[in-house]
Amino acid sequence: MNSLSTTRVAQTLQQLFAEAEQADRALMAQFQDVDTAGPQLADVIADHFAGEQRDVRGFYHGYVDNFLNVTQEYGQFLYQCARAIKATRIVEFGTSMGISTVYLAAALRDNGGGHLTGTELEPSKAARAHANLEVAGLADIVDIRVGDARQTLADLREEVDLVLLDGAFSLYLPVLKLLEPCLRTGAMILAENAFDLENPYLDYVRNPANGYLSQSIPISPGRGNEFTIVTR
Repeated sequence: MNSLSTTRVAQTLQQLFAEAEQADRALMAQFQDVDTAGPQLADVIADHFAGEQRDVRGFYHGYVDNFLNVTQEYGQFLYQCARAIKATRIVEFGTSMGISTVYLAAALRDNGGGHLTGTELEPSKAARAHANLEVAGLADIVDIRVGDARQTLADLREEVDLVLLDGAFSLYLPVLKLLEPCLRTGAMILAENAFDLENPYLDYVRNPANGYLSQSIPISPGRGNEFTIVTR
């Protein structure tokens, strides 16, 4: 069974991608202009990290109306990963409007059930994501927690099969370390925007001594996608 091809899920994703394209058009054009300029991209990413570190909540409030979503290609890859490992427990850092959440929750449904714990800093985004999951018929297997992931995910105790990191770049390593006691051997960690520019997250997961095997993947080029499995 493939829920992505069912009318309810497919129509929800189609609508969300259309809304995202309109909402993020100007923002994406800015990043594309910088990307073609070569070295300037490193400066933009460095400024982004610095802005997050000064004030994560304030920084991302400026993007409250932006989707900042995964591509369709990457969303399908998320679904495939969750199906391949027969995931029943997934954690998502950075839910936004819920596009990636729909892909992951659809995989859980098709795996026979499970639970997805999401976390989102902006209350209005979390509310919109929940509404979108309701429309897709997937809200019953998703819990979206509102607030800083370092607090909202602190009480997780269940074994986790898959983690998506797609929130504040500078928090990827702290969030991963917070989740480490829950990660089973063979668990997958998928990170978007994990750019290879003096990135402590990449330094950590690419060091086999820390119990991971990790590499960048050429899905949605330019998005800094890192694929990691737990080997310990």
